[in-house]
Amino acid sequence: MPLYEPWAGEPEVLAEAAEAGRRAAAWIRSLPAPPTPCPVGTWLAVTLPDVVEAATASLDPAQCDRMGSDGRLIEGTAGVDAGTASTLAIVPCVLSDADWLTPDQHLRLMAVASVVTGIARLLADDPGTAILHGQVTRMCATLDHATRPDALGLAPEFEQVL
Repeated sequence: MPLYEPWAGEPEVLAEAAEAGRRAAAWIRSLPAPPTPCPVGTWLAVTLPDVVEAATASLDPAQCDRMGSDGRLIEGTAGVDAGTASTLAIVPCVLSDADWLTPDQHLRLMAVASVVTGIARLLADDPGTAILHGQVTRMCATLDHATRPDALGLAPEFEQVL
């Protein structure tokens, strides 16, 4: 297996992703708690933000798709382990039990899970393109957009409907 050589700008891109993940996790932790304690509330307050932080902090473009010594494709993970990926994948299912959150908050949580998963997949599929052409940077901007107060860009009178 040839040695991995980092792409130009890789450390900065990975630091940017880790920071965007920390901001997203902080936003998740700031969401309202359920009226009465429940497992989903704990999962949303602790597990999900920890997973978002861990996924974005552990990104590793060296763990990309490649051919094994036997000629078989080894699917890369970009540093995101199976348990973390699984937790991100179940967000839509868990949200059905988070009825104290608004539809806007549900949508933003699904966006966070999707973007974090997408960043890892971009890095696993083609790290050079993802880093050199700004794809990871754009995904980080999307993550930031999804977790800021005016993310939907709705007029104030429509935000009350949500």
